[in-house]
Amino acid sequence: HWLVLDHFGKPDIARGAAYWAEQARPLAALPHVALKLSGLVTEAAGGCWTEQQLLPFFDAALELFSVQGFEATSISQLAEAVGIRKASLYSHFGNKQAILDTLLETTLEEYDKHSIFARADWDDPDFTRNKEDMTPEAAERLCLGQVRYILHDPRISRARKMLTIEQFRNPRMARLQTRQNYTGVMGYFTGLIRQGKLTAHDPEVMAAQFCLPISVWINLCDREPDREAEVMDRIGRHIRQFFALYACRPETGKITENREEST
Repeated sequence: HWLVLDHFGKPDIARGAAYWAEQARPLAALPHVALKLSGLVTEAAGGCWTEQQLLPFFDAALELFSVQGFEATSISQLAEAVGIRKASLYSHFGNKQAILDTLLETTLEEYDKHSIFARADWDDPDFTRNKEDMTPEAAERLCLGQVRYILHDPRISRARKMLTIEQFRNPRMARLQTRQNYTGVMGYFTGLIRQGKLTAHDPEVMAAQFCLPISVWINLCDREPDREAEVMDRIGRHIRQFFALYACRPETGKITENREEST
């Protein structure tokens, strides 16, 4: 009750409110507790929610959006999920669209830090330096690491499901889905071809041959998580075969024909 009574302007109570607010701040690091306390803590301090305090709310919002979709999720449900009042959400974000915009911005920033496709810059010598001698084994490790990240990072996993739901009714989500699952992959493979690591066939077709089976297997893992070991093994075999089929012969620059070699 210290924080409530503080609004009556009694100086000793105001000091008590500030003191107890400071004592409560460490709890903001705990999932879901942060948002339940954040309205009280920031009200006493006269500030805005911190990024750390917003994380549990974003996690809850992503969970709802990835299951129900954006349009079907109400502000009341968002507030109830973290135990705060609707008025607190409106005072910070203004409307539900602002929540989605902020959520997408923070999630994409996090994804871009880990995505091998988002960070690719084939015109940058610093980026290409360690790609010049990339082996199929190194490519397999790189790709499998990306798949594991996509499958197991809770926020990225939920964001993918949200994009899948919303891509058909939200133009921005549709553009993001294309960027995440097509444009970035195409750019990465165009760079590999330019480096001479793969034969210069149609890059769009090559990108489709590489990523579409992996996308199917990732979706299978989303539906049936207990099949992950099987899927990861299959993805590894797929990557090795892809690089074997499209690898350049050092002496000719032509595709390696494994079937002819085996005969």
